[in-house]
Amino acid sequence: METLTSPRAPATALADQPLAVALAGMAALAAAMGIGRFAFTPLLPMMLHDGVVTLAGGSWLATANYLGYLIGALACMALPWVAPRARQRWHAVRLARWGLARWGLAATVLLTLGMALPLPATWPALRFAAGVASAMVFLNVSVWCMVRLVALGQPALGGLIFCGPGLGIVLTGLSASAMVALGWPAAAGWAVFGLLSVGLCAAVWPVLQGVALPAPAAATHALGAALPGQGPLARTGLTLAYGLAGLGYIVTATFLPVIARAALPAGSPWPDLFWPLFGAGVALGALLSTRTPAAWDRRWLLMAAYAVQAGAIALSLVWPGPAGFALGSLLLGLPFTAITFYALQEARRVWPAAGDSFPGLLTAAYGIGQIVGPPMVAWMLHHAATQGQGFVYGLAVAAAALGLGAVVYAAMAWRWPLGRGR
Repeated sequence: METLTSPRAPATALADQPLAVALAGMAALAAAMGIGRFAFTPLLPMMLHDGVVTLAGGSWLATANYLGYLIGALACMALPWVAPRARQRWHAVRLARWGLARWGLAATVLLTLGMALPLPATWPALRFAAGVASAMVFLNVSVWCMVRLVALGQPALGGLIFCGPGLGIVLTGLSASAMVALGWPAAAGWAVFGLLSVGLCAAVWPVLQGVALPAPAAATHALGAALPGQGPLARTGLTLAYGLAGLGYIVTATFLPVIARAALPAGSPWPDLFWPLFGAGVALGALLSTRTPAAWDRRWLLMAAYAVQAGAIALSLVWPGPAGFALGSLLLGLPFTAITFYALQEARRVWPAAGDSFPGLLTAAYGIGQIVGPPMVAWMLHHAATQGQGFVYGLAVAAAALGLGAVVYAAMAWRWPLGRGR
């Protein structure tokens, strides 16, 4: 009979404790997402100040990271399909996912530290590789932890995992603000964040071991006729809507400190605080998502989350002052990881037989949306009369994408109500 862990990694007490599993997932996502991906946002103004990159160059560095995220998601999506149905091969794939998560965490540390080196020619490759690593960690760790929590009888703790990116964003944002006040260069910031990721990864290592479930329990799905809302059209709609979320948030998430500095008077202390406020919203929203009743339709929740993010972006356009940016940052972050949490739950309902592959496809669609955002803003900045006008155009497109995604979810919930399948 197959066990819950690999033959080479016996079960540990920590891996059998639901809270330890959830906190390990939180720490892993804080390192891979909060630092590996999003530390670039608060450090970009510092890099611009140091003269080591231009705004257009920063846009392309962001694009390289998002392209890497897309490639990493596609690799994770393909992994289950290449495994034959043999029981031993399936077990090997699950162990490969666990190993990829660990390798991704180790790579996050090295790639973050690499950005501290004065070798700008290597930065696009480093940001690309960091994107691949963050996708590997995000998909493999989140799936491992969520499945493990189900096996331990505590699935509601899964929302804690998605507090990780928000806490990482708060940590990097406040740290960058202190570094700016002290006059530190951006290279020092990358080095500090690399060391922070070392500590987070060390906390994850003893918990993240072996497969989350025995093969029969995790690989077997109920057969029979598909329920309403589980066909190809519903899967396409979910994929499209989730991809629009990637485009919708990325403009603000990449350029928020730069946008705020362009809109507020020189010397204002507020721009350095908006990004940590975004992170606090992310963590709070993830925590609140754990309290959502299981019977609620995730599509309506996703529609509401998209509407909140679109409203947050619109708020920064119509109220471009400290209060407007602060409230907009908090509201933009509030549904950020809740969207991911709900979308992964909906993916399992819409296509239960796909295992981990459909979440990988959704993440790839999200990655495509992210890739479009920074070059779009760079193009608008080039053609707009002023930098502020270029950002206004980019934010308007982002809000419109989120609005369209909300409409898609509403149409799906109306067309295939859950009650018809019960």
